[in-house]
Amino acid sequence: MKPTGNPNPLRLRKRHGTGERSDITPEDGARLVAGQSPGRAAVAAIVAICAFCLAWVLLSSLLNRVFPWMTVVLGIFIGLGVRRAGRGVDWRFPALAAAFSITGALAANIVVAASVTADEFGAGTLEILRAVTSMTWPVFFDEVMNAADGFYAMVAAGVAAFLANRRLSRAEYYALRIYRDGSDRHQ
Repeated sequence: MKPTGNPNPLRLRKRHGTGERSDITPEDGARLVAGQSPGRAAVAAIVAICAFCLAWVLLSSLLNRVFPWMTVVLGIFIGLGVRRAGRGVDWRFPALAAAFSITGALAANIVVAASVTADEFGAGTLEILRAVTSMTWPVFFDEVMNAADGFYAMVAAGVAAFLANRRLSRAEYYALRIYRDGSDRHQ
């Protein structure tokens, strides 16, 4: 029998590397920080909200039913969009994703309620949205919005915040850490 270099037969095969330090510098961390874009993340969240509103209206019209849990799906779309477009590595991106999720959940509920109302009156959704007055809002919040909508909006915000930050490899995380440690010492 030939020796394989693994003297302990019960030891698992190493999948994570040799254990040697890679050539990581604080400049690698600086590139990660410079690659962030809250503006692109916000645009991605707005696009996700618009696309989701359209999809939710179409689904509700086709099935003649409104699913309030769909706002959690909105949170997933916003979180993934913010991650992909914003490439964030700090606290701003989960906060941005959570804020856009709550705002998007409210906007989507308004659009779906307008769509259902438009079907009842035989009008278009945009006509109903243009006809909204200050007297419409109390009725909307009394009759359409309920505790379940608020709960699903909060769950969507949590999911979006969880998914918003960029996933870093071990080397990227280490580069970011030594960059932040170095910038804290020089201030």
